[in-house]
Amino acid sequence: MTTVVVVSAGLSNPSSTRLLADRLAAATQDALEEVEVTHVELRVLAHELTDHLLTGFPGPALSAALDAVRRADGLIAVTPVFAASYSGLFKTFFDVLEHGLLDGKPVLVAATAGTARHSLVLDHALRPLFSHFRAVVVPTGVFAATDDFAGTDLDTRVRRAAGELATLAGKVTAPDAASTARRSVEDELADPTPFEELLRRASRG
Repeated sequence: MTTVVVVSAGLSNPSSTRLLADRLAAATQDALEEVEVTHVELRVLAHELTDHLLTGFPGPALSAALDAVRRADGLIAVTPVFAASYSGLFKTFFDVLEHGLLDGKPVLVAATAGTARHSLVLDHALRPLFSHFRAVVVPTGVFAATDDFAGTDLDTRVRRAAGELATLAGKVTAPDAASTARRSVEDELADPTPFEELLRRASRG
């Protein structure tokens, strides 16, 4: 069973950030044969995150969330854009992760904002952050402005990104999956699959 954790940093309820996170989770479930998805909603962990920064000890809910990330085969990380970057709440969660916890872990990065002017946040903020943690960021990041939720292009990007995460995190249900040996994260790091091949497999979904 492949395990995927979805970390969402939306502040409102409901939020466009959680909506995008749910779409990415559903597409990843479609791309994998067997998957267990755990949602980590940072809004409800805000007080425990602050306490952890001040005391060094996580509360029970935060401890469970950190353990879920530790055990996950893959991660979906979604943040709203604040001041042209990820939100402070989003960054705080990853600040309290233990050293090395994301080493080699596949991560799909995504962000939401009111306008498309903030779309570069994926490349100038999120990718460098997870590269610092030595995670394996999938080729396709997903940015969604408010208007994107009414179109079809967002669904295409969501499916492509989810397919890439599925390829790295577990066994995909693509037509040729049975003839393709499962590769561990260590295998991918030692002999990475070319991005062109990942995109070709994902486009079949």
